[in-house]
Amino acid sequence: MVPEMALAHGVDDKTRVFLENNTGVQFIPFLYIGAKHMVTGYDHLLFLLGVIFFLYRPKDILLYVSMFTIGHSLTLLFGVIADVGVNAYIIDAIIGLSVVYKGFDNLGGFKRLLGHSPNPKIAVLIFGLFHGFGLATKIQEFSLPQDGLFTNLIAFNIGVELGQFTALAFILLIISYWRRHKSFLKFSTTTNTLLMSAGFMLMGYQLVGFAVS
Repeated sequence: MVPEMALAHGVDDKTRVFLENNTGVQFIPFLYIGAKHMVTGYDHLLFLLGVIFFLYRPKDILLYVSMFTIGHSLTLLFGVIADVGVNAYIIDAIIGLSVVYKGFDNLGGFKRLLGHSPNPKIAVLIFGLFHGFGLATKIQEFSLPQDGLFTNLIAFNIGVELGQFTALAFILLIISYWRRHKSFLKFSTTTNTLLMSAGFMLMGYQLVGFAVS
């Protein structure tokens, strides 16, 4: 069961069949698949939840999300076009680690441990690069034909951004409402502890999958 969960990652049978048999430019289908992958990509969304959890100003949210977008867009395109292979279990375990990292940072763990918090913008960019490799690794599993590949990847990437925008809009709506109540700060420690726990679980699934694969 664990290996199956580790490999699922939001790719259903219908999408899998399409990716394995598509030919030429398929802009709209790849746009849709990219959006769906991000909306159902709980690991990406948990990381972004941690990133924006304590960001109150819209320009800060835009800056950090842009850093993440730049990172994962670069490695998504580079990974597939240059055919750079990364073990899917390992890269997804690192993505789980990114969730742990952000929860730990939000809890002030680095300040207590190191006396300062690592540059959060650089951290978001670096983990964005790993998230992009995760997406690239998933696409590479289907050995997409070269005909129309670049255009299809651009469509997939645009879809990822649209899905990310949609998911973030809902997350921001909920957090903005929650921030008006005292329970936000009261339960912020619990929430980020749960975030770290979810990250450890994601890492565990992937590492067990790697061990038994």
